[in-house]
Amino acid sequence: MSAGTTARRGIELRRLGRGYLIMAALVPLIMLGVLGALLLRGQIASPTAVGRVAPDFVLTDLDGNPIRLAELRGRPVVLNFWASWCGPCVEEFPLLREAASRTSSEDLVIIGIVYQDRSEAAREFMARNGATWDAAMDPGERVAHAYGILGPPETFFIGRDGTIVARQLGQFSAGSLDEKLAAIIEE
Repeated sequence: MSAGTTARRGIELRRLGRGYLIMAALVPLIMLGVLGALLLRGQIASPTAVGRVAPDFVLTDLDGNPIRLAELRGRPVVLNFWASWCGPCVEEFPLLREAASRTSSEDLVIIGIVYQDRSEAAREFMARNGATWDAAMDPGERVAHAYGILGPPETFFIGRDGTIVARQLGQFSAGSLDEKLAAIIEE
């Protein structure tokens, strides 16, 4: 491209007018805002929206055994994305341990999906903190992507019919955990 062609294009852009350039910048921003509002209001359904069937997956637990979500239909499931390096995950871990103990007769399944962590660190963390449930590695973060994980901790509460009943972004409190567990156990 010659210097003359480049200079002419610069002149052509200046001729467009300020109003046109402002509109060209604002229209994409407005469209993003509308899309964001629709997502927040639930009018554009996410695959992991409350009321939708939880995306199926097959992962391997820390002992090499397969875990397939579809095989857990008929049981309430807590799907917790966590990492050993995550401070809020460390803080909520005792609440999960206590809930697992308290609801053992309810057929509740807790699956910890290790997010951006090493299997050795996850295994050591689970042992040190007395976990009684399976933890699964997520190579390439396929499951995390399918569930739209922004970062740990994030927890999904899945009913006996396989639908997502609740989603917790970030750390849960004892009260919010109990409320969400009741929703999936008592349905």
